[in-house]
Amino acid sequence: MNPRVVRREARAKINVFLRVLRAREDGYHELESLVVPISLADVVTAEPAEALRVEVDGAPELSAGGPGGLNLALVAALALADACPQAVGALVRIQKRIPVASGLGGGSADAAATLHALNELWGCDVDPLTLAGMGELIGSDVPAMLVGEPVLMTGRGERLAPAACAVLHWALVDVGFGVSSPDAYRWWDEDGGHTGPNPDELLAAAAGGDPAALGPLLFNDLEAPVVARHPAIGEAKARLLAAGALGAVMSGSGSSIVGLAGDEDHARALAEVVDGTPVVGPTAGGG
Repeated sequence: MNPRVVRREARAKINVFLRVLRAREDGYHELESLVVPISLADVVTAEPAEALRVEVDGAPELSAGGPGGLNLALVAALALADACPQAVGALVRIQKRIPVASGLGGGSADAAATLHALNELWGCDVDPLTLAGMGELIGSDVPAMLVGEPVLMTGRGERLAPAACAVLHWALVDVGFGVSSPDAYRWWDEDGGHTGPNPDELLAAAAGGDPAALGPLLFNDLEAPVVARHPAIGEAKARLLAAGALGAVMSGSGSSIVGLAGDEDHARALAEVVDGTPVVGPTAGGG
């Protein structure tokens, strides 16, 4: 096998809106969300090796991937190895930059980047539709992360449609602790299951690249239940708005908050005030 290294960026995502429609009988929830990749990214590399291994920041990942359970990149590597006759050994290295359990899809992004990298390294020629099917079994956010471009996500995450979204600038605040997705959805159930508004106006503002119009329309149905249990997330949002963000919203199931800026300079100014990180989304291109 050609002794080379395949490198992929595993881009974080933000949910410009997240609408929870109902709980499903299978334990998941029916969702609607505009998911966009941002410039914050882990780095995934894959190279030939005698056995299949995954290392995160230099440490071997045997099964656990933080507080949420299985490491999704390891699951992805094993899934592709089962489906690819050419699969042999590989060393997958992940350099983490995306906070864990932050609502930014870091684990799902790593899984998607691992599928893309090993598909190339091993010469599997697995088509995008088949990769998406694998991704759906690995995690709800993985299909969207495989696309690497803005998508309107429905179902529990498996149904995707291309979405128009202009380049937008954000300031991202990591509050320093994670929130588990099962907890966030359980709290939504417990608190009465509020569903947000029709997103058509928001989608038009995102497509048109009008941050002033988009800012007040940002919403996340999981935000109120999560903030009720973790007030620090609400405080981070308040700091962003007080600093002049055009709007702010919790991403995914938390805990990160993103504040919308008018341009790059505005995003950098916001990040400096609130001790955050300026990021751009969407980024161009897929895996």
